Amino acid sequence: MRVTLKLYASLSDFLPDEAKRTNEWPMEVADGTTVGDLIDRHQLPKRLVHLVLVNGHYIPPASREAHPLVENDVLAIWPPVAGG
Repeated sequence: MRVTLKLYASLSDFLPDEAKRTNEWPMEVADGTTVGDLIDRHQLPKRLVHLVLVNGHYIPPASREAHPLVENDVLAIWPPVAGG
């Protein structure tokens, strides 16, 4: 199935070069793939995976390993951000 992974701020370093311009990485994944599966598959450091949204809906840390993705989902991930 097709899903889109979006990585922001310092996490964009984990995108392939061709996706860094848009921060979007459309990809094919197996049915039953979870949010946690994609985080692991792309070796995103857990300490940098802070805000996780699927189609704009927040996925809390305790739910990420089991939250299944479906066709055309958009998974967006932000690291912790400081500023002021």
